[in-house]
Amino acid sequence: MKLKSLTALITISSLTLVAATSVHAANKFPEKDIKLVIPYGPGGATDIIFRLISQEAEKNLGQSIIPVNIQGAGATRGSREVKNAKPDGYTILGSHETIALSKISGMVDYSYDAFEPVALLTKTVNMPSTYADHPVKSAKSIAQYVRENPGNVRVGMIPSSTDHFFWIQFFEAAGIPLENIRLIGYPDTGSQVSALLAHEIDFTLLNMAAGNSFFEEGTFRPLGVAYNERLDALPDTPTLKEQGIDLVNTTSRGIFAPKGTPEEDIQVIANAYKQALENDSVVNRIENEFGSVINYLPHNEYEQFLMDGEVVLKNVAKKVDFSK
Repeated sequence: MKLKSLTALITISSLTLVAATSVHAANKFPEKDIKLVIPYGPGGATDIIFRLISQEAEKNLGQSIIPVNIQGAGATRGSREVKNAKPDGYTILGSHETIALSKISGMVDYSYDAFEPVALLTKTVNMPSTYADHPVKSAKSIAQYVRENPGNVRVGMIPSSTDHFFWIQFFEAAGIPLENIRLIGYPDTGSQVSALLAHEIDFTLLNMAAGNSFFEEGTFRPLGVAYNERLDALPDTPTLKEQGIDLVNTTSRGIFAPKGTPEEDIQVIANAYKQALENDSVVNRIENEFGSVINYLPHNEYEQFLMDGEVVLKNVAKKVDFSK
């Protein structure tokens, strides 16, 4: 009897071990490269920041994260590519508030709820900017310039994206009638930078990630910092609040996966990015080169963050005429 019991016990233990091994093998993720879709062209803040963090995050995954730029249609080409992808964790999206803005503006019929929020990564401080020899030297001077040139002031923006909404809020806070402004649409930040270099527009919205090299060489001038305090990298540039314009504006960037992506895979990806944001070199570049701050939130907390933010964006959207 003892022999039979021992044999049975060994058999059960063996089966349990086999089962555990099988489950471990089935949950071994990732087993191949992960595609990261960036819904803007190369060179902008979204592209630069996601590439930097992903390069570090892939070290924690044991597989490569391959950035792929799929720009166009107000960043919806890229988001739709991920929304329609197989929910297996091997296609993810690096984006921000533009997902909700595209839905609010009527460009697409989906918002954050079409994705699994993986993790919030950073918050980037925005700055209205112009070219170096433009007559406007500060954000507070824009209102006077518009009064002197009604209907002829050209402002670059990506339709229905974060910079579009920034300018709506800026004009209201600065007391500038929207009808006196010409909003010029561009597909991405890189195109706006080219337009500003060519003096095709008067102003555009930049940040340290996209504009730092231009600020350093004196090609572009930041007119104000849309934050509660000045940036260490631009100590001589006052905040908008210091200039009498009550506006704080940042862009919150995070990772998204197709709806239905397994929770355990989401956690693996989120943890890899979390570890990347603990690397001193990455943190230093994000804060000092890109004018951003680490703002990590895991899956569930990020989901609530997005829901709360969408309510605010909907209120701003009431002031926007999307037919123009």
